[in-house]
Amino acid sequence: MNTFGKTIRLFFVDGTPNSLTTAELSNWTGIGIRVPRIKVREFSNRAEFRKPGVYILIGKGDNNEDAAYIGEAEVIADRLSSHIANKEFWNEVLFFGSKDQYLNKAGVKYLENRLYELAIHAERYTINQNIPTRPELSEAEQAELEEFLSNVKILTASLGHKIFESLEETVEQNETNQLILFCKNGAGADAKGSPSTEGFVVYKDSLLMISEQTSLPNSIVAERRKMLEEGILQIENSFYKLSKDYIFTSSSRAATAILARSSSGPVEWKTEAGIQLKYLEI
Repeated sequence: MNTFGKTIRLFFVDGTPNSLTTAELSNWTGIGIRVPRIKVREFSNRAEFRKPGVYILIGKGDNNEDAAYIGEAEVIADRLSSHIANKEFWNEVLFFGSKDQYLNKAGVKYLENRLYELAIHAERYTINQNIPTRPELSEAEQAELEEFLSNVKILTASLGHKIFESLEETVEQNETNQLILFCKNGAGADAKGSPSTEGFVVYKDSLLMISEQTSLPNSIVAERRKMLEEGILQIENSFYKLSKDYIFTSSSRAATAILARSSSGPVEWKTEAGIQLKYLEI
C-alpha cells in the first residue's frame, strides 16, 4: 500500500509550547488543540472551544503511570469546565474538532468509541472509564470518520502522546513482513522481539532468567523489579514470563534484562537462521 507524506502546521498562540497549541494538517478540515489544564478558562471563548469535538484528558494515575480519559462533547468548553471541577488527575487536554460544520453528535460519539478502542489496544496509558457507546452510522459515514480518526492519531502523536499507537506500528519491517529476532541461552531463556522506532520490543510470553548475575546493571535490576510489581513479569516454571509486549530503550537493554547479565543486543539477538542483529543493521 502506498503511503504519502503529510505536512503538519503547529501554531503556538502565545509564542511558547507551554500554552495553547493548534495543530492542522494540509487539506484537512479538522483541527487539533493542546492546552494545559490551567489555561483552559483563559482560552474557553475561542471558537474551537465552542464546537463539538472529541477530547483526551491526560495526566498521571494513582501509581504515577500515564493515564487518560476519552470523551466527547457538543460544546467542548462546557465539558472541560465540568472536568476541571470533578476530575483531578489530568493536567493537559487534547481535543479535535472541525473548522467547518462537518462533525455532529453522532460523529463525535463514533470517534470517542473508536479512540477508546485504539487506546485499549495500544496499552500505553491507563484508561479507567466505561466503554463509550458507538452510534449506528452508514458505511459511508464510518469511512469518512475513519479517515478523520487517522488524522487524529497522527496529530496526537505529533503533540507528544502516543496513546493510540500500538507497539506493532513501531517495529522494523523488511520487504515481506516485520523482522522477528530471538534471544536465547542454554539455561532456558527464550525471548522474541523486533527493532522499534522507540527502541526494541520484546513480545508477550517471552521467558527471562530470574537469577541475576553480578554484571547486571542496577538500573535494569530496578526495571525488572518494577515490571514484576506491575504484573508485566510473572513467575512461571523458574522463569519470568512477559504478560504483555514490552519496549526497552535498546536491543542491548532488552538482551541484558532477558539474560540477567551484561549483554550486547546486536550479538545476542538473532534471526531464526542465526544471523546476528549487528549484520542486519549495517
